[in-house]
Amino acid sequence: MLFRISNPESPIPAPMKGTVILSHGLESGPQATKVSALAEVARALGWNEVRPDYRPIDAPRDPLAIDARIAQALAHTPRGGRVVFAGSSMGAFVSGFASIQRRCQGLFLLALPTGIPGYPHAFVAADVPTALVHGWDDELCPVDAAIGFARQRRASLHLVRDDHRLARHVDECAELFSRFLAALD
Repeated sequence: MLFRISNPESPIPAPMKGTVILSHGLESGPQATKVSALAEVARALGWNEVRPDYRPIDAPRDPLAIDARIAQALAHTPRGGRVVFAGSSMGAFVSGFASIQRRCQGLFLLALPTGIPGYPHAFVAADVPTALVHGWDDELCPVDAAIGFARQRRASLHLVRDDHRLARHVDECAELFSRFLAALD
């Protein structure tokens, strides 16, 4: 017979609430500032966080490699349990497509492109709780397209005075993500 000896100084960890798949942007990586800030929030709130590394896929800069990115996001997603997809720019785009192939509880999208030149599919995403953060001065992904997507979905939309990188609003993105995950509980 096996006995478990409990140590009050080393409590059994609480079960995780689920897994957040955090997808970085095209010219970024899994340790990028925004993705790292969101990962820290997820861990603090009791979620597992997974950050696939898309850099080898992105190297040739082929828009058709988006399908390989989506496949990689899904390959890093657990088969069971709760899942939230979150991402920035190309990572947001990939998160939407992944959400229609794997049931999820929510989408958190930063600097969302609603279309990618050369990619033959329009952006789609599961009908789940969705929040967007977008810069008014986004030079790559027009703010009007993000507003249109949010309006169509009745998604939460947070517009900030920033460009595509949202570098001046990383802390605000993390705070919004914290509130988003808390609302899923």
